[in-house]
Amino acid sequence: MVRSMFCFTSFFPCSWSQILETLPLPNIKWICPTSPVQTINFIWWTFYNCMLESKSVCNCKGFDVTDISEDAIQDVEGMDASAAHVLSLLSNEPPNIKLGVGGFSMGAATAIYSARCFARGKLGNGTRYSAHLAAVVGLSGWLPCANHPSNEVEGPAASVPILLCHGRGDEVVWFRYGEKSAEKLTSAGFENLTFKSFHSLGHYIIPEEMDEVSSWLTSQLELEGHS
Repeated sequence: MVRSMFCFTSFFPCSWSQILETLPLPNIKWICPTSPVQTINFIWWTFYNCMLESKSVCNCKGFDVTDISEDAIQDVEGMDASAAHVLSLLSNEPPNIKLGVGGFSMGAATAIYSARCFARGKLGNGTRYSAHLAAVVGLSGWLPCANHPSNEVEGPAASVPILLCHGRGDEVVWFRYGEKSAEKLTSAGFENLTFKSFHSLGHYIIPEEMDEVSSWLTSQLELEGHS
């Protein structure tokens, strides 16, 4: 069995677990963590269930986001905490299982940050990144800490397959942030990155996008013929 851990944030009526289980990928075990939601005097939704709204501060489990532009002050400590949390989940899987990580919106940001940590072999704080990633998927997300001096990667980890999808009509995480993230990752040394744009897609998913994810995972993880 090929197992991929995908952490997806969502503000949809049905859970990501239900969505992912409908994909024709029987060889993948989906792990969709959840966390309790708190609402205080500003928008506070947890990392695994987060919706950004205009003029709101969104504090996700592990990191804060008020500005996703390249020149914004980045919560590196918080990003490390989020990536470490995902890493702890991955570490529970058997050593002979292929592992992946992915997400939507802020979940995508954590997945992309995790890819960078994997390529460098460590978190931003120097803690060893022990998981070996076989695939990374980011939907409607962005690259955190895009201007960090340690973004350059090299060696075998630079070949980790990455799929980024973004809608040109995204009103929350603008398309240009997703496109620029793909360019930054490629220039940093990631050799196997695919960027897919969807013309009228906003900050949500559509069947065509999930079909793309399914086909890409089947190809990259060599799922055909496995049981």
